[in-house]
Amino acid sequence: MTGTADVDVDEGSDEPIPAHPSAEEPAEPPVSLEKQPLEKQPQEKQPLEKQPPAEQPPGPPGPQPGRTAEEDDGHLAVDEPLLAARAHRPSDLIRFVAGLLSIIALFVIANIATSTTSGIETDIHANIKHVTPWLSTLGSLLSGVAVLGVPVAFAVERLIKRDGLRVADGVLASVLAYGVSLAVDWWVAEGASQTIRTAFTRLPEGGGPITEPVHGYLAPVIAYMTAVGMVHRPRWRVALWIVVILSGATELISGYTTPLSLLLTLLIGWSVAYGTLYAIGSPNIRPTGQHLMLGLRRVGFTPRNAHRAPDAPGGTRRYFVNQQDGPALDVHIIDREQQASGFFYRAWRRLRLRSVAVRRSPQSLRQALEQEALIAYAAAAAGANAPQLVATSELGPDAAILVYQKIEGRTLDELADEEITDEVMASFWESVADLHGRRIAHRRLTGESLLVVDEKLGALVNLSGGDIAAGDLTLRIDLAQLLTTFALRIGPARAVSVANRVLGADRVAAALPLLQPVAMSRQTRADLAKQAKDRKAAAQALALEQVAAGERTREQAEEDIAVAGEDLLSRIRAEILQIAPEAPEAPAKLERLKPKTLITVVALAFAAYLAVTTIQPGQLKLSQMNWAWTAVAITAAAASYGAAAMSLTGFVPEKLPFRRTVAAQLAGSFVKLVAPAAIGGIALNTRYLQKSGIRPGQAVASVGASQLAGLGGHLLLLFSFGLITGSQKNGDLGSQRAVIIGVLTAAVLSLVIAAVAPLRRFVVTRVRSLFFGVVPRMLDLMQTPSKLLTGFGGILLLTLTFTACLDASVRAFGGSMSFPAVAVIFLTANAAGSAVPTPGGIGAVEVAIFGALSLAGLPAATATSAVFLYRALTFWLPVLPGWIAYSYLQRRGNL
Repeated sequence: MTGTADVDVDEGSDEPIPAHPSAEEPAEPPVSLEKQPLEKQPQEKQPLEKQPPAEQPPGPPGPQPGRTAEEDDGHLAVDEPLLAARAHRPSDLIRFVAGLLSIIALFVIANIATSTTSGIETDIHANIKHVTPWLSTLGSLLSGVAVLGVPVAFAVERLIKRDGLRVADGVLASVLAYGVSLAVDWWVAEGASQTIRTAFTRLPEGGGPITEPVHGYLAPVIAYMTAVGMVHRPRWRVALWIVVILSGATELISGYTTPLSLLLTLLIGWSVAYGTLYAIGSPNIRPTGQHLMLGLRRVGFTPRNAHRAPDAPGGTRRYFVNQQDGPALDVHIIDREQQASGFFYRAWRRLRLRSVAVRRSPQSLRQALEQEALIAYAAAAAGANAPQLVATSELGPDAAILVYQKIEGRTLDELADEEITDEVMASFWESVADLHGRRIAHRRLTGESLLVVDEKLGALVNLSGGDIAAGDLTLRIDLAQLLTTFALRIGPARAVSVANRVLGADRVAAALPLLQPVAMSRQTRADLAKQAKDRKAAAQALALEQVAAGERTREQAEEDIAVAGEDLLSRIRAEILQIAPEAPEAPAKLERLKPKTLITVVALAFAAYLAVTTIQPGQLKLSQMNWAWTAVAITAAAASYGAAAMSLTGFVPEKLPFRRTVAAQLAGSFVKLVAPAAIGGIALNTRYLQKSGIRPGQAVASVGASQLAGLGGHLLLLFSFGLITGSQKNGDLGSQRAVIIGVLTAAVLSLVIAAVAPLRRFVVTRVRSLFFGVVPRMLDLMQTPSKLLTGFGGILLLTLTFTACLDASVRAFGGSMSFPAVAVIFLTANAAGSAVPTPGGIGAVEVAIFGALSLAGLPAATATSAVFLYRALTFWLPVLPGWIAYSYLQRRGNL
């Protein structure tokens, strides 16, 4: 890894050094792993400062931009990008999110734990009556003066010391906190429930208006003291906290506040301060290259010049340092801000995956330093080819350095595919085998961690995330990751062949159950998705050209596309099974929680909350339901399965048994429970057609034609019913308003997708892949107009049956709306359910229909009851019959 990397980083210093993009000091001769294998190096090595200096070619004459004018013992030359004066610290964002969640939790507690909060408040006010009145008055006077005097005194002290920037940050945070306090006060007084209002306000015993939920002067003070960084000034911090506590206590004793109000004030000031700091950035105190050079001299090295190198994984900064009388060094700087980077991603991985599949995260700077040093020493003791760690040291209170001997080379990501030889891959596999022999897991075997020294030798770098005394599953994840890393570059056949030659078939086969995307690194998952997308797009383009030129038939082209669409991990599995046919194929269970499960739980919780808050006890009774209209809703829901069967068979030229097709659509009700609405039906219908004897490509084209026609019919019916509703003169303004909002929402979403390039490309790619081969299929259907009539008739009938079911559900509870308005509501809600990746559109459909019915003027209880009845008939009740139909078709070999 040579050359200067001009990397933009969120760091700075009081005296930033100008960047120099091209000038670079000549490096010391590299440490050769081939001449000095690390496994043969003696444990006691000659100190670096005692080694004879290597000859250095003369550098460029004259002072260089971005360097000091001279290079001697009194001057340290550093070549690095211009450092930012402010940094957006991840730790500030974490604290802001934590404060925001705490505020939400406080309101939830106040809303549900009314007995507890009122009991605490009663006990406090019963005991404070024994406090002497003059003591309360004196405390109120002193706190009122001190709560403003201490911040002003601190600001004056900072201005005298020319640190006005921090004071400005504090003033901005305090102004924002005051505005937030006013907004919360208004919401509690006007929009919150009576329970919340009672928990955060009090009515003074002597009369007068209720107290404020948030103390308008205390929240800005807390925001100010947090934003200016008093945590690093103990005396001022203690003084101001004493004043804040005294002020809150006097307000509580005087009966002008509640305990929850004080806690809310504290959380608002704290959260606003950290949100402000993250938004505008904090003064950067991370060590710079100049600090590094001085720190190296203090621990016995003789640095002459340095330049920034590409960052290591996790944002660890690296510098290549040339010495006056020793070999070149590769220095890593770790600091507290870096430890907070990626916190939310790591938290999600820990929630989603079992602990063995998640890399350990040090909790402190000292732990991070000790972990990386331990891994480096253990790797050297195991005999693996890796850079030698020669020193560690603290670099101030918030940073530390790890000093490695520099190894010249290029990472695997920097090499062309033809430069990756079998010998260098074998060298990496040997080093991994050495690590695994001592139960050491690397955990980051991606291209940036594989340093190629020459055509036959490689070294493992970036060991900071490794594990000591790793379990079998962790070591097998390493094997799967390295296999995938090589296969992405040179194909699965060579990758598996080299691994088999070094490790043997049994050890390579052990990685088979771990060849799944969730076990791979973040970058590897992105590379896998990109390669699969590029392969499929290239195969589709080639197939279209060959079919147009008459070189291949449409069926052959579809088979080629299907082969190209096979993912890389499946091809690696196939290669492993060739050398180890008896290897276990079942994937290891790494996930404890899938994203789909989390989305479903959140949607169900939201739907349950909506039901509890909108339906009052005793309002929803079966005795109030009109059973005649309920029977109509049941009939319409049952008829929808026949309509769905018509919409499918109409786009299949081959003859399909109608009853079996209806059973397949009923089985789709069971599939919708475990898959998103737009995906489950497509997959089931495609499988059903294939089992009915239709070729895979033609089955996909038929389902795509049905979906395309359904989309066109959906939009046409939405527009038509919208016009009908808008032209009605019956004075039903609520229905017209609901229709207008639905149509405008659909139009705005379409315009947003068309205007935003990434969204437009995503939609076009998905539609193109889904409807590939649809046009030829439609041309085949044109020869049998009865088929098209059946298909389009089924699409129309499907919309009408669902609309009739929703309309009857509304009327079953005493509601009344025009049929076109109900149709627009159904079409809009159905589109929302298809867009949200929850099984059957859970949550999205309920919210969309309820919101539209409410806008149309229906009472909340009536709208909620109608939605529950409609969803019960079209989603929940058909699950059991759908499971029976699914099992029956599977036993018959039809699914």
